[in-house]
Amino acid sequence: MENVILAAGLTLFAGLATTVGGATAIYLKRTNTRFLTVALGFSAGVMIYVSMIEIMGKAGEILTGSLGEKMGNWLTVTAFFGGMLLIALIDKFISFFEKEPQFLDLKEATLETGNTYTDFHRQKLLRMGLFTALAVAIHNFPEGFITFFSTLRDPVLGISIAIAVAIHNLPEGIAVAVPIFYATGNRKIAFFWAFLSGIVEPLGALIGYAALANYLTDTVYGIIFALVAGIMVYISFDQLLPTAREYGEHHQSLFGLVCGMALMALSLLLFL
Repeated sequence: MENVILAAGLTLFAGLATTVGGATAIYLKRTNTRFLTVALGFSAGVMIYVSMIEIMGKAGEILTGSLGEKMGNWLTVTAFFGGMLLIALIDKFISFFEKEPQFLDLKEATLETGNTYTDFHRQKLLRMGLFTALAVAIHNFPEGFITFFSTLRDPVLGISIAIAVAIHNLPEGIAVAVPIFYATGNRKIAFFWAFLSGIVEPLGALIGYAALANYLTDTVYGIIFALVAGIMVYISFDQLLPTAREYGEHHQSLFGLVCGMALMALSLLLFL
């Protein structure tokens, strides 16, 4: 029961980071893009390292222990690439709603008052913000699942994943709130949509737990872990690193990546 409460709390923390990102963007005058670049690289480093070194190892250990070495290894690899396929299909679904990149050019974006837009521009910005909120919500659903079930099995691992996902969610909140604020001039509305897209994360965790609570055997946990690893690696290469490079210099994102990997490696060594 304690692990369930911790898992729910960590998932809520990770989801609300989307809200924090949105609030930061609309209440501060300018976004620090250098920090954002390093933070996104850092999050990718944590996700890639923990997925390949820790989560895949645990998945393989669990599945080979319950199904035998050959079958367990095959299922581990299949579930890993299955996780990648799952998140790729989610991305494909999102592309039906939004064909343009989800993020504004934050190097130029400020929230100074006095900016004037035509009704056409306001409608375009509002549409962009609302579709981005939908996209973020769809992405956050499996991320909540990831954070929750990882914590249930291994609280230390769950904390690491929750922190990485929270950092990853900050710019998503910015992407939702900024265009809606520009379109409406209303901070409360922009904040609300950032909150709504983030709260889907714990909702995804609760739905996943309700559906699978009676079926959580070692084999199911092993498959979930391998799926999680595939999803996190895909998100890192498809979203985090490209976005980090858009906001800053290549070496800044690489610095964040290496720091994230190093910190994750150190934390795993300390908890051995």
